[in-house]
Amino acid sequence: MQTMTKTYKNLVGGVQKESSSNDFFEKYNPADKNELLGKFPKSNQKDLDEAVNQAKKAFEIWKNTPAPKRAEVLYKAAQITLEQKEELAQILTKEAGKPLVEARGEIQEVIDTYMFFAGEGRRIYGLTGQSELHNKSIITIRQPIGICGLISAWNFPSAVPSWKIAPALITGNVVILKPSKDAPMSGYRLVENLYKAGLPEGCASILFGSGDFGDLIVRHPDIKVISITGSTEVGKMVYETCGRMLKKCALELGGKNAIIGLEDANQDLLLEGVLWGAFGTAGQRCTSTSRLILQKSSWSERFVERLANAAKKLVVGNGLNEKNQIGPVITASHMQSIHGFTERAIKEGGKVMCGGKILTGGEYDKGNFYEPTIISSIKPNMELACSEVFGPVLAVIEVKDFEEAIKVANNTEYGLSLSIYTKDITLAMQAANRLESGIVYINAPTIGAECGGAAAFGGWKDTGNGSREGGVMALDTYTQYKTIYIDYSNKLQRAQID
Repeated sequence: MQTMTKTYKNLVGGVQKESSSNDFFEKYNPADKNELLGKFPKSNQKDLDEAVNQAKKAFEIWKNTPAPKRAEVLYKAAQITLEQKEELAQILTKEAGKPLVEARGEIQEVIDTYMFFAGEGRRIYGLTGQSELHNKSIITIRQPIGICGLISAWNFPSAVPSWKIAPALITGNVVILKPSKDAPMSGYRLVENLYKAGLPEGCASILFGSGDFGDLIVRHPDIKVISITGSTEVGKMVYETCGRMLKKCALELGGKNAIIGLEDANQDLLLEGVLWGAFGTAGQRCTSTSRLILQKSSWSERFVERLANAAKKLVVGNGLNEKNQIGPVITASHMQSIHGFTERAIKEGGKVMCGGKILTGGEYDKGNFYEPTIISSIKPNMELACSEVFGPVLAVIEVKDFEEAIKVANNTEYGLSLSIYTKDITLAMQAANRLESGIVYINAPTIGAECGGAAAFGGWKDTGNGSREGGVMALDTYTQYKTIYIDYSNKLQRAQID
């Protein structure tokens, strides 16, 4: 029996609206190119203006709603998400490809993020200060900014939007979300559930479209904050535009993450960490382990062989099948891009220890499946050691000692997540201080960010612009400070003059 393909509409201020473009794009399952998941509108300037006009009206109400009352919406949204957890995980797996066990974890991250920022509704603190004058006080408070344009990536289509939506809403802002055209369904359900949780009309909209539509969001004069997760190339263009328009801008961009394995490392723990870091989500995380920097030792050569044998045993296939550990990559063109990195690495002298091929035959012919790949004999300045692949390909780089390991780890334009495995606490803490990245793990892989108060997420160098997602520091993106001077001396005081 043939099923009807769902045609989605934009959700503007909580109401489904046709796009005035009357044009659509299609989204297919990356594990089965014959499965059309939905048709989505290609939004245009008129659609955006309508959402902005609604958001401007809603902002005047929402910003004056007490933060604990705003928090009630996030608490309720967390409960609704929990009730729908399995359904949402199934949707996520179909559109992004990741195995169900990972999809369930991502939905749990949405729940946790909502709960955390709901709690912050009673902790939006400012500062009080001592004046240099008599009978005068100083108070600095946080206030919302306005409409936030949120541009999300496809690899975490639920979690990443929640990282942006929750701190924006709890601080009194309103949001317009543009999800990636490669994973549009999960974001729609996020916004839909916020309205089910009682979000006032106009406070959130989701509009679908391509990169060109994202540019319209960035350039809209009434959108005061831009938060984007994407490539470094796109991020630089967004940053330039926001700079000219004096908009607040948060960038979460690329990574070329590494695990350092020193000669005293727990080998079994290191092996598990590298496998998960490199091949979880088919290597399609901005924090994925793309390099293994291994100190030459009596066991290093055997370790790479063990690692390759373990990678060969990973089961690749449709993420809806619980036995499968690695899902597809997001598109056929991205699969070809990944394979291009492998081919060029071989030409430069890399040695394929496992994988290196596009998987074909049977169910593999339906989707975009790439073998978990490990390439050794990589030198620090080779392309595979420096450029982001965003796929299940691990470069193994051999170093002689700790000092060289730190130098090689830092030898990239990115600075998101770096890791070291060692039993030597002195070296571990030296590495934590010297590694040039926004996140450092000790005896754990480069993936696994949390959403708690101190767990700020973001990078250095070309990974971003210093903004952070997750944790209390995410509030900085969505608030502006106001300093209030209260003079109760009943006379004119002229600061430094007096």
